[in-house]
Amino acid sequence: MFDRLIGNSEIKATLRRMIRNGRVPRSLLLAGPEGTGKREFAFELARAFICAAKIDGEGCGKCPACVRCDKFTFPAPDAKKEHFERVFLSEHTDVGTVIPCRNNILVDAIRGLEREANYRPYEAEARFFIIDDADKMNDAASNALLKTLEEPPPTSHIFVITSRPDSLLPTIRSRCQILRFAPVPAAEIADLLTSRRQISHSDADLIARLSAGSVGRGMSFDLERFRSHRELMLGVIRGVVGRERPDFLALLKLAESLSDAKFKDDYAERLDSLQSLIHDVWSIKLGRTPESIGNADISADLVVLSRALESKRLAGWLREIEDLREASVLNLNKKITSDALFLGMAG
Repeated sequence: MFDRLIGNSEIKATLRRMIRNGRVPRSLLLAGPEGTGKREFAFELARAFICAAKIDGEGCGKCPACVRCDKFTFPAPDAKKEHFERVFLSEHTDVGTVIPCRNNILVDAIRGLEREANYRPYEAEARFFIIDDADKMNDAASNALLKTLEEPPPTSHIFVITSRPDSLLPTIRSRCQILRFAPVPAAEIADLLTSRRQISHSDADLIARLSAGSVGRGMSFDLERFRSHRELMLGVIRGVVGRERPDFLALLKLAESLSDAKFKDDYAERLDSLQSLIHDVWSIKLGRTPESIGNADISADLVVLSRALESKRLAGWLREIEDLREASVLNLNKKITSDALFLGMAG
């Protein structure tokens, strides 16, 4: 049942109304930030059709059909390309999905989806096919999907899921009914963390703030690891304020540690930490209360920094971090770009 999912109550009401009126679209686009439950909502909608013991028109979540709905067996991420050129059916044969191969959804997988969608249901009232991370389709895959959406099979539903709807073809967007998901309130994420992960209320509250409305991020958040990265990045900000001349040597050493190949898996997380700190300092500078920021547990330190920094300078740092992220996507040298960021902050 949708009650098992947190956040996006308006989406729940819309889906319930669709089910009640028998007007669930053949093509549905679920768009919104990462980790807001789009995939879970799609499976819950499918359960409303495959469940053998419905409750108020929704899946019970306990019968064999509901349990099998989202149980898949996928190949290893480094498996050969041909292993990803198909639709993966769950343990319930009326529910299928396609997954990316090395960050790309292949055209043959979408063609396989088209074939499967034209088969009549085996057990349920309809068949359901989920394309998660749909923005990873290349042009060929997008055009293949468009062909299916132009003539949707009468007994199948296709759910397109993405956090970047603008990257999809306009013609794909125009052929789907769009549901726009919003970030989940921090209070709801915190309640989920205390009940599921059995952590303290203070830690749950901090993680919820830092998760930026993403349930998925909150559930996988490593607070100890984050605090380690944050302390390192706090040193960067302290290194460029509160003194007549910044310690350029120390900043270059920090930049080297940020881009060190030994810590390549930490690079994005450390950059996230730096960005969240700067954003919070900027927010305090603009009048936001220290208790309401993401890094509220170190608000006293950030208040001190806010007194030493100008809003214009903080905004410039955030722009430089976004430029660095774009450079990372282009696989530019992390050492050079990190040096440029830290020295630019000191300038």
